[in-house]
Parts: sequence; structure tokens; C-alpha cells
Amino acid sequence: MGKQLVFFFCFISFLAVSQATPENIDIRAVVVNAQTDVRMESVHVVNLNQVIGTITNEKGEFSIAAAVNDTLYLSFLGFKSQKIRVTNDMFKFEETKIALTELAYALEEVIVRPYQLTGYLEIDVKNLPINNAYQYSISGLSVAYEGGNKNPSAVTKVLGAILNPADLLRNLFGKKPTQMRKLRQMKEDEEIRNLLASKFDRETLTEFLQLEKVDIQDILNNCNYSKSFIITANDLQILDAISSCYEEFKVLNRRK
Repeated sequence: MGKQLVFFFCFISFLAVSQATPENIDIRAVVVNAQTDVRMESVHVVNLNQVIGTITNEKGEFSIAAAVNDTLYLSFLGFKSQKIRVTNDMFKFEETKIALTELAYALEEVIVRPYQLTGYLEIDVKNLPINNAYQYSISGLSVAYEGGNKNPSAVTKVLGAILNPADLLRNLFGKKPTQMRKLRQMKEDEEIRNLLASKFDRETLTEFLQLEKVDIQDILNNCNYSKSFIITANDLQILDAISSCYEEFKVLNRRK
């Protein structure tokens, strides 16, 4: 009898855990304007963990597969992008409401203080802000290279990028192998591709790949993409460029 009771309670506990942590079940929610409470159509919603995407319908509703602790990333032009962690209650209750804030309301107050010039050069020079982004010139090269803030690694980073670009790529790709494997999944999801084709801020890419914008720029620089392409390309073109560069890197890495 005692063993049966133990088995019974274990079974009940198992059911409770299973119900508490559903995996890859569709959750339903509605997106609204935080200021007006009006439902928002065509908001892009992506699951950063599952690498899938969708958009809200004319009623602001969406449905997407997710598991507990997955992160949903919502974006819409003119609104502040938002990340939402999936919780158990989102599965239990229908039409969870998610509010997006217009950028006009989201921006913090900025106070601009003009420089007060006295007319005395010696005093005014001391009051001007100092640019701590140092550039380094190398003999034989016509272009100066930005080294960032002055620190022991600044020169090393510049020299490494010029003298051995393969090492820089290995460091950048090697640090985030899981995120970089998402590249192919991102390219296969139509909604994610549509989202990236409409964006130019690299924000969604940095969320997916867990890379800084400067890392993305370093990757493209060392894969011989032009400065104009890096600046003007949309996020989908950047994704395709990184993907191509990553595939070439893997081939070269296997030959070593």
C-alpha cells in the first residue's frame, strides 16, 4: 500500500511539472498601443529561441509556438521594440495583452547644453570635450584605423584585424557558435526574412545572434564588404552577407 501511495504521488507530481512547463505549444496574445489601447496590426513577433516568426492580424492577435522561458521579440516601425519572457500564465490564459510604446513617449528627456565660449583661446580649449576614440596610422597604409578608447588592447585589435583577419573572424564566430548556427534557421523563416528586409538598424540581428553591432561590422569588414554596403544594406542583406562569410569560414577552418 505504501509503495502504491508513493507511486501515486510521484505520478501526480510528474503531471504537475508537465503541465507547468509546456514545450512548443502555441500561445495566443494581443498587441496594443500603450497610449491608446488600440490593437495593432502587422506587428512582427519572433521567438528568439525557436527562430520562428509571425505577425499580428487586423485585430492585433498573434499565435506562435513557444516554451516556458523562451523570449519573444516584438517590433513595429515608430514603436520601441520589446522583449517578453514566456511564462506559464501565458499558456493558461487566452489573449495576454502586450503593450508597445511609441518612440515619442519612450525617448528620455535630453538636455542640450551649448558650450559657453569666453573668447579666450586658452580657457575655451580646456572646456571643449575630448574625443577618446583614437586612430592609428600604419606606415605604408593610406587609411587610419579606429582603435576605440585608449587601452592596452586597442592597438592589438587594430593590428590583429589588418595582419591576420582570419584570427579575428575565428574569435568572433567562435565566441557565439550556438547563435551563429541560427543563421540558417533565420534565412528559412519567411516572416523573419520579411522583418529583416524592412529594417536597417541591426537591432533584430543583435538580439538573434547575441553580437554587438561593432562585432557585425568587424565581421563584414574582414569579409571584404565595402563600407557603403555595411552602412546602407538592410538587415536581411546583412544576414545573408554574414551567413556567406560564416560558411566560408567553416570551410577554411575544416581545411586546417
